[in-house]
Amino acid sequence: MVFDFYSYIHFVFVGFIALFPVVNPLGSAFIVSPYFSKLSNQERRNAVKKIAFYVFIMCFIVLLSGRWILALFGISVPIIQLAGGIMICKIGWDFLSPPKADKAVNPVDGDEDLNPEASVDSKLFFPITFPITAGAGTIAVLITLSAQASRTSFSKWLIDTSSIILAVIGICILVFICYVNANRLINYLGSHREKIVNSIMAFLIFCVGLQIAVDGITQLVK
Repeated sequence: MVFDFYSYIHFVFVGFIALFPVVNPLGSAFIVSPYFSKLSNQERRNAVKKIAFYVFIMCFIVLLSGRWILALFGISVPIIQLAGGIMICKIGWDFLSPPKADKAVNPVDGDEDLNPEASVDSKLFFPITFPITAGAGTIAVLITLSAQASRTSFSKWLIDTSSIILAVIGICILVFICYVNANRLINYLGSHREKIVNSIMAFLIFCVGLQIAVDGITQLVK
């Protein structure tokens, strides 16, 4: 099999575009910022490093086990492509739709610990990593991408999976950057610019989801 660098980069891009709106590093940074309000800059960086690491490990496990989950439940790849593509389209559509009023998040209510770093450390995986940063939508997207990558030979699956892992690494880097600079983002970006960025990414994810769904329909017809 000849290595196709263009296809590899394309799959990295598709993986990144598919994961960006469901992980939503910009939006999530606004949500998790109160968790870090009592931490110093170094403590915040240490906490965010752990979050990015947890996100990567979680995505890596879901990505590698996705094809065996399909085999266990007897689900065909075209069906996953179709259902996953529809779900990704819905995620994009939800982001494009007028937002509903969010409930206020106040994760630091109540306890006032003498060691705020230890208090935050117990929350790094749940709820900050899961489900705030990488939730059910991320899992669905990864299983769909895994199905996309496992259509042909093992060597092709290995190449495609490595490209998705590269996209996951890119998302984790963005999570780190956005979470570390959450306060600066809040002061500089503002809600208006955040909505513009999210709208552009939502349209792209809708198109990616539609393409995946069409691929699934095509495979079912064949």
